[in-house]
Amino acid sequence: MKFKPNGSWVVLPDPTITKTESGIILDETSSKENAKRKNILEVLAIGDMCTFVKVGDTVMVDPRTEAVKTRINDKDYLIVGEHQLLGKW
Repeated sequence: MKFKPNGSWVVLPDPTITKTESGIILDETSSKENAKRKNILEVLAIGDMCTFVKVGDTVMVDPRTEAVKTRINDKDYLIVGEHQLLGKW
């Protein structure tokens, strides 16, 4: 990923699923509930001020976290503050 977040921001893949493997399109509420269950994600990019995580770490994000959703190169991502991470592996 070429995008570099500022400060202590962390870029994660967006776990929201809008369509099941069998092709069923989920409504917005179902999509959000499904995403909350998938709060273990890989760090894709970090800002210069991040001290706890590095790119490639697997982290647990608080499911109640309000993240910035963005689209980069036709893929959806979440940007969260490093302080919103609950832990890492």
